[in-house]
Amino acid sequence: MATAAMEINQKNKQSIFEQNQQEEDNENQREKEEQLWSWGAGTDGQLGTVRLQDELLPQLLNLPSLSSAGSVSILACGGAHVVALTSGGKVLTWGRGNSGQLGHGDMANNLLTPKPVMALESYFITQVSAGWSHSGFVSDEGYVFTCGDGSFGQLGHGDYRSHCSPVKVSFFVNKHVEQIACGMRHSLVLSKESSGTLLYGFGSGKRGQLAISTDRIKSVNTPDGTRGFDGVQIITIAANGDHSAALSADGELYTWGRGFGASSDFLSPQHLPSSSKFSKVVLGWNHALVLSDNGEVFMLGGNHHGKLSNPENTTLSKHLSGEAAVLERVPGLDGMKVAEIAAGAEHSAVVTEEGAIKTWGWGEHGQLGLGSTSDESSPRTVSLGDEVQHNDGTVRVYCGSGFTYAIRSPP
Repeated sequence: MATAAMEINQKNKQSIFEQNQQEEDNENQREKEEQLWSWGAGTDGQLGTVRLQDELLPQLLNLPSLSSAGSVSILACGGAHVVALTSGGKVLTWGRGNSGQLGHGDMANNLLTPKPVMALESYFITQVSAGWSHSGFVSDEGYVFTCGDGSFGQLGHGDYRSHCSPVKVSFFVNKHVEQIACGMRHSLVLSKESSGTLLYGFGSGKRGQLAISTDRIKSVNTPDGTRGFDGVQIITIAANGDHSAALSADGELYTWGRGFGASSDFLSPQHLPSSSKFSKVVLGWNHALVLSDNGEVFMLGGNHHGKLSNPENTTLSKHLSGEAAVLERVPGLDGMKVAEIAAGAEHSAVVTEEGAIKTWGWGEHGQLGLGSTSDESSPRTVSLGDEVQHNDGTVRVYCGSGFTYAIRSPP
């Protein structure tokens, strides 16, 4: 009897040991895997939680269809849809699809989990962008494809039709496209040509966001060359709302389209002088963030919902009508070096060099990830949970109009 009891006890100990070992192995595996988190507006399925509801705190996602496709190299967040580009050049989309912006061949109301865009399977995609209700994709061969809402000509196909599968933009077939940026109702394309890099715009132009004419243009449905960049080598472009922006090879910032703050619209690119050199620019509906080479963050506009982090600046406008907007350092980040920046419609997010995520601005849908629907006028730290606090990997952050994603990659 005693021997049998000892054997049972030994088996129980072994079972507990194996269970603990399995849990430890699972924990180690989780640390090695890429983690996706989302929060904010979710009623169109854009959060990937399989729940049609807003989330006030970061949600760790379990997306087998995405994880099996490989690591995520780019995540583009639009009005209420998401485009994921994997390191293997594959594209998956989810969220709102009522204009065909998901590229799956239908006008689906919403898609709750990532689904591969089969129309692009034969191409190696290198860059993607998500506008309010349209999407753009660039291949390694320099082709550009668009789908979704085309009612302003923002797809560039020479008509005002919407397309529910990606269609190659024929204008660029004999050019080599490097980037596409999709705004609210317009698109920008950066093409590398024998004469250097050239920038094109199409779609809505009523606020000057295309920079293709000295006159206000309601809309164009075929790409047209952007004016004002003679002798300037552009390396990065951005679009959101009715704003457009670009960075040159020497780190100079240019903006055009709808003015920031109280400044008027600009129909051609405006160079914003600064002693800093910039490495990244992102746009919201009423503000812009730029990241300098030395990790400082500057802001344009932002006098709605406290997006400008200094509360005094939300009521005191330094901008005069007809003058270019003024770059202002985000004061709530003093002493911190920032590695990543992102902008939603009216909220902002940054990642510090230490991997901390900080958000501020409009919070109605929980897009700040702070557990409330309050607006915040200065950067607040977002917690991704205890299980990832000791992970030394890199963190990236992406913003849609009212939602936010974070990706933590293993070391």
